[in-house]
Amino acid sequence: MSRYLMIDFGSTFTKLTAVDTEKEDIIATASHFTTVDTDINIGYENALKDLYAKIGGEIEFDKKIACSSAAGGLKMCAIGLVDEMTLQAAKMVCLSAGAKVELSFSHHLTNKNIEEIIRKKIDIIILTGGTDGGNTECVLFNQRKLAESGIKIPIIYAGDKDCQDEIIAIRDEYGMNEYICDNVMPRLNALNLTSSQEKIREVFLKNIIEAKGIKKIEKEIDKVMLPTPESVLRAADLLSEGYMHERGLGEIVLVDIGGATTDMYSMCSASAKRSDVIIKGLEEPYAKRTVEGDLGMRYSALGVLESLTEEEIKMINLDEGVDLKKELEYRHEHVDTIPNNEHEVLIDRIMGRICVDKAMSRHVGKMQELYTPMGMVYNQYGKDLSQVRYVIGTGGVLVKNENPYEILKAAKYTPRKPMELRPVNPQFMLDADYILAAMGLLSEYDPLLALKIMKKHIKPIDVPSEKEQVKRETKFVPITDDRCGCGAR
Repeated sequence: MSRYLMIDFGSTFTKLTAVDTEKEDIIATASHFTTVDTDINIGYENALKDLYAKIGGEIEFDKKIACSSAAGGLKMCAIGLVDEMTLQAAKMVCLSAGAKVELSFSHHLTNKNIEEIIRKKIDIIILTGGTDGGNTECVLFNQRKLAESGIKIPIIYAGDKDCQDEIIAIRDEYGMNEYICDNVMPRLNALNLTSSQEKIREVFLKNIIEAKGIKKIEKEIDKVMLPTPESVLRAADLLSEGYMHERGLGEIVLVDIGGATTDMYSMCSASAKRSDVIIKGLEEPYAKRTVEGDLGMRYSALGVLESLTEEEIKMINLDEGVDLKKELEYRHEHVDTIPNNEHEVLIDRIMGRICVDKAMSRHVGKMQELYTPMGMVYNQYGKDLSQVRYVIGTGGVLVKNENPYEILKAAKYTPRKPMELRPVNPQFMLDADYILAAMGLLSEYDPLLALKIMKKHIKPIDVPSEKEQVKRETKFVPITDDRCGCGAR
């Protein structure tokens, strides 16, 4: 018998999950406010006390492993040649490795760009540009620009392999902290993310957790292994694909609403679902993640406000009887706020619904109508999620809300956004025990057990009948604009 303790040092809460491998189940879970600004051990120890209280006494763990998104998470800068090509590929690498893309630049870097990188306290830079055998001038210019700036931030080079020798020569000449990887786009519209993902993880473990004050926790535990979003991505991929004889759920969408970001994950094929559709743009991976750094329940509450039009804010204020601006400003200033009454629960529900709706619009693929001599055809940009079977929710606002469906349903297809390829008729499920990040960690040692536990604990949400839905339906309807560029109105 083995007992594992998985720890997720989140931006707002530190969450613990204890697992018994013989019973193939969770022993208990606990959480406490993250204390990375003072001493990360304090929040961890308080959460551990709560865990032991639930168990009925202290127990020994064979392994204590952790993931972290504390202290702002893993902040990266993506640099590419063309916005829709190598820069987009660089962003995909960052996001799939559990990072937040804090800055992105295309073409030639400027002194102002360098200043921004320093001011934003970027953790890792990924430098790309050109397919293999393609453009080398721009990426070599950017390499030298970074070198001459004296930046000591770790840099991952994942561009045209034909100029790797020149890249290495500049690196060695200036003593840069730089790592060489395979090209993220070796051929036009073809992605190769694995090499860069592995290097980002290596740099995270080697440099970043120490720089953020998280390294000292390793005196108490065995290892900080992953950025939290990467751990969740691994869990979602495992839950979708299955392992050995244990079947997965198939194609899924996962929404993770946090205090600082809203992360959207989709595990499904990027191929067209209809014969009259032509796929355009960059190839998309089966396991895709996007992160919205301006959509969060506490640290990014002002971003939620800024994502709304004045008309949307007025409608919410009128229909819900709230002063949304005042409420969101308060939550931004008091990030440890926990809803204690019906009004505060309502505000969190409104915020959560906005986060889901806006994050899905940015994540999902879109259709564009095209008239041809042969009739109407459609160009598809991004992933078609219309046939996804399950939408799974996680995050405090969902786990602690008595009506998570009222928040998650904002991910569904809506006639108000007809060109967005959202899930049409999904079953909604909830990570009610907040275990996805923990199961991503456990999958590093025992993927079969992690899968079995997820299938046991991630449960369907009771969806109200049509009559009840009409009764519960809030009057707020977000106004759809054409910012997506897809023609939807």
